[in-house]
Amino acid sequence: GVWHGKTNLYATNLSGEVRQITDEVADYVLLGVHPQGDKLLAKRHSMSRADEVFFVNIADGKTEQITRENEPFYAHFQFGEVRERWIKTTDNKDMLAWVILPPNFDETKKYPTLLFCEGGPQSPVSQFWSFRWNFQIMAANDYIIVAPNRRGLPGFGLEWNEAISGDYGGQCMKDYLTAIDEMAKEPYVDADRLGCVGASFGGYSVYWLAGHHDKRFKAFIAHDGIFNLEQQYLETEELWFANWDLGGPYWEKNKMTEHSFSNSPHRFVDKWDTPILCIHGEKDYRILASQGMAAFNAAIIRGIPAELLIYPDENHWVLRPQNGVLWQRTYFEWLDKWLKN
Repeated sequence: GVWHGKTNLYATNLSGEVRQITDEVADYVLLGVHPQGDKLLAKRHSMSRADEVFFVNIADGKTEQITRENEPFYAHFQFGEVRERWIKTTDNKDMLAWVILPPNFDETKKYPTLLFCEGGPQSPVSQFWSFRWNFQIMAANDYIIVAPNRRGLPGFGLEWNEAISGDYGGQCMKDYLTAIDEMAKEPYVDADRLGCVGASFGGYSVYWLAGHHDKRFKAFIAHDGIFNLEQQYLETEELWFANWDLGGPYWEKNKMTEHSFSNSPHRFVDKWDTPILCIHGEKDYRILASQGMAAFNAAIIRGIPAELLIYPDENHWVLRPQNGVLWQRTYFEWLDKWLKN
C-alpha cells in the first residue's frame, strides 16, 4: 500500500498483523506469487525509472531484477535528483513534497520552477512514472518541479485523505501555495519564474489558483481540468463521485454544496491575469472538453494570452504516441515562452 509517497509491498496474516516486505523510494505493483511460495513477482517503477519486473523475497525483501528492457535507453540519459521535502502547512501539519532537480543541478544558479497539482483528487503523488507527466523530462528541460502531497491524498492517514471532500477550494489550495512559497525561499529557485501545471482535479487546481495566486505564477497549464463546477455536475459520467465530493446538485442549498460550488474556478475569472494553456480530449466523458474550451474563451475575452489544444481522438488521458509527442512539444513551448524568455 501507499505510505508517505511510496508504494511498497506488505504481508498480512489477515488477523491484523501487517509486516512491511520492501522499503524503497519506489512504487511496487504485485503481479503474482512464485510457485514455491517464497517469492513475489512484482513490477517496480520510480520517478527515475520505468517499469521493470522483479522477484521479491518474502522473508527479507531482497529483490532480483528479471527484466532490463529500458537500460539501453538510460545509458544515454542523465537523471535529476529526487528529494523528499517535508513542509509545515498553515494548520501546522507536516506535508511531504517531492522536489525533482535538473540533471547537473548547480545550486548557485536560479531555475524556473513548476508547482505540480495532482489529479484524483484522491490519488497519491507517489513514485509514479508517466510518459506525459514525467518529472524527469521536465527536469531535463531545466525546470525544478515541486510536487506536494496536499490535503486529500492517500498515504498520510484517513483524516488527511478525506479532507478534500467538500473542500475543493480550501485547505488543499493553502497546501499548494505553502509548498511553492516555501520552495521559493531557496536561492536556487527563481521566484520570478514560477509556473503551475496539472490535470483533472489538478486542472481544477490550476484554474482555481489562476484566480487566487496573487501574481506568484507567470504561466499556467491545465489539462482536462474542471472550470465550471455547475457545468461539470450536469455533464460528468461519474455523477456518483460529484454527489459524494460536492455534496449533491448545486440547487440543493446546504453547507457543503454552497461551499463547493462557491469555489468553482469560473467565478474568479475577473482575477485572472496570467497566460494559460488549456488542453483537453473530446472523448473525455469524466470532464468534458467544453470545460477547457470555456476556460480558454474566458481568458481570451479577458485579454489574457491563452492557447487551446484539443484532441478529437483522446479521452481523459493522452494514449496515442504521436499525440503524446505533440503534448510534450506544446507543453514545453508554452512554459519556455513565459518562464525562460
